Amino acid sequence: MLNAILYVAEQGCKWRGLPTHFGNWHTLCTWMNRWSRKGVLDRVFEQLQRERMVRIRVAAYGLDSTGSKVHPDGTGR
Repeated sequence: MLNAILYVAEQGCKWRGLPTHFGNWHTLCTWMNRWSRKGVLDRVFEQLQRERMVRIRVAAYGLDSTGSKVHPDGTGR
């Protein structure tokens, strides 16, 4: 389960793109969502970082399109 989560995070793929040797992608995605909501993933990864088994840096990026120009075909007119 954890290897599947790490694979999806590292590769940036969708759950459907998960190699079959990890198991059924839908089942894994469902479990990951449950663990995330219940805080299980937070506790697991905090412990793994404490034991220096994995090093994870979470970063989020946002793009603001207020100053971007749109091609005339993209205006919907």
